[in-house]
Amino acid sequence: MKFTKSTGILLLLTAIPFFSFAQDWHVGAFAGISNYSGDLTQQRVDMKYTRPALGLLVRKDINRYLSIRGAFTWGIATGADSTNTSPALKARNLSFRTNIFEGSLIGEINFFDLDEKGFTPYVFVGVGAFGFDPTAKDQSGNRVRLRPLGTEGQGLPQYPSRKPYDLLTLSFPFGAGLKANLNEKWTLGFEIGLRPTLTDYLDDVSTNYVDKNTLLTYRGQKAVDMAYRGDEVTGKGTTPGTYPADGTIRGSDKHKDWYAFSGFTITYRLGGGSGWGKQKATRCPILRP
Repeated sequence: MKFTKSTGILLLLTAIPFFSFAQDWHVGAFAGISNYSGDLTQQRVDMKYTRPALGLLVRKDINRYLSIRGAFTWGIATGADSTNTSPALKARNLSFRTNIFEGSLIGEINFFDLDEKGFTPYVFVGVGAFGFDPTAKDQSGNRVRLRPLGTEGQGLPQYPSRKPYDLLTLSFPFGAGLKANLNEKWTLGFEIGLRPTLTDYLDDVSTNYVDKNTLLTYRGQKAVDMAYRGDEVTGKGTTPGTYPADGTIRGSDKHKDWYAFSGFTITYRLGGGSGWGKQKATRCPILRP
């Protein structure tokens, strides 16, 4: 019995800091859009390929102006040469689609005291790890995973410098937003966030075409079909192309690929009280004789 009481008292004492500072923790969700920037777009962000994005987040207020946020976010990156205005890109006729699963740790810097003003602009920066797996539809409409095909000779002995790319890599979220208190518990926000990455293969396109016969021998006809889609081009004033010579430019490795998550956040403050705004007004009692 003594052990049970002692354990209960210890657990209660351990929990006191959590209940005392629980108002500094928030849990919530994100709903918005995802966009992609890479070798299949002509501008930084192509709004034609806007897709949905959803996420969950936990936020900890360090002080009135600094918060740390952990989040898990899902979105879609996609693009296609067929919608570009450049004749060269239309003739290449490549496309891709991938799910993005990102876990991130982000610091938010508030311009105002949120609980005092009721709203604040903020900027944020952090680091994320994300997984992806680019696919494209073949001529039969079947979705094909592109990485195993080695469309640019990744993993072939004839191209030793081209290694298979990782499907898990880092991104570096940054951006800005605005958030406002709906009441003492709920906070609504809107933000725009960009993600430069460490990969140039989000879209499976980066460097040059490899020799057609070599690719056919080692990876099969499907790899050849998905590496070059110009022979599928149809329509008025268009002429199907032929597979380019070894070394012909397929993409550009000068810049890594980006993706973006933008949208609304809604968070719920845990515990009682209204956080730093009320704490700021707390004063020690004045003792009078």
